[in-house]
Amino acid sequence: MTQRSTKHATFTIERIFPVSPARVFAAYADAKAKARWFGGPDEWEKSNLTLDFRVGGRESVSGGPSGGPVHHYNALYQDIVPNERIVLTYEMHLDKTRISVSLGTTEFKPAGEGTKLVYTEQSVFLDGHDDAGGREQGTRGLLDNLEAALRRVA
Repeated sequence: MTQRSTKHATFTIERIFPVSPARVFAAYADAKAKARWFGGPDEWEKSNLTLDFRVGGRESVSGGPSGGPVHHYNALYQDIVPNERIVLTYEMHLDKTRISVSLGTTEFKPAGEGTKLVYTEQSVFLDGHDDAGGREQGTRGLLDNLEAALRRVA
C-alpha cells in the first residue's frame, strides 16, 4: 500500500519587467507568445501547448527528459481581468500520478514605465512526489524565460 500524505505551501514571487502591463499580460494570453517561454528546460521533449484563454477555458502542456517521466500541466482559468490579473487552478502529474493541485494568481501592476508582476501560488503536494522548494524554483525559471522572451520581442 502506498503511503499517503499532503503538504500545503504558499509562495510569492515578484518581478519587474521593463515593458507595459499589456505586453506582459499578452505573453500569457496569446498561445504563440506563451509557447515561447512556458515549458520545461530546453533539453526536455515537449508537447504542444494548448490554450483556451478565457474564464472556464483550459490550458495544457507536457514534457520531460528523454526516457524520463512526463510532467503534465493541466489548468482551468477561474478569473481574468485584462492587463490586471489571471487566476487559475492547475494540477501536475508525473506520468499518470497526480503530484499536486494549485491555485495560481498572477497580478500585473504598473511600475513606472514597466510592470511589477506578482505571482502567488497556494499548493497541496501529494504523497511526497513534489515540494514547494522545487515548484518555486521551477516557477522562477519560467519567469526567467518570460523575461528573455519579452526582451527578444522588444
